[in-house]
Amino acid sequence: MDVIAGLIELQPNNDEEVKNWKAFIEDHREQALESLRAEGVSVESWFSLTLGGKDYLLCYMRADSIEKSQQVMADSDNPVDARHRQFKENAWVWGSHVKTELLLDLAT
Repeated sequence: MDVIAGLIELQPNNDEEVKNWKAFIEDHREQALESLRAEGVSVESWFSLTLGGKDYLLCYMRADSIEKSQQVMADSDNPVDARHRQFKENAWVWGSHVKTELLLDLAT
């Protein structure tokens, strides 16, 4: 089981884009869950935060294989995956993704 978390800087003034992306995922919940199952993802959580006047997203994932899940998502024609790819293009600051190191993982 792979576990990752990453910090993603957002382009300035993207509050509306973030709200629209979140609403789309919520409105297409069953398709989102179908996508996660296809990707082998058991948990995917997103958090928003502001640091030093910049907006960020923090993503946490638990999957059978992070590499496999990313490849499945990239090749997927699921509308949720297509919307997520569009969101990344529109809102993320490319090259700003801060990877984290897993220090401790407790699960029951």
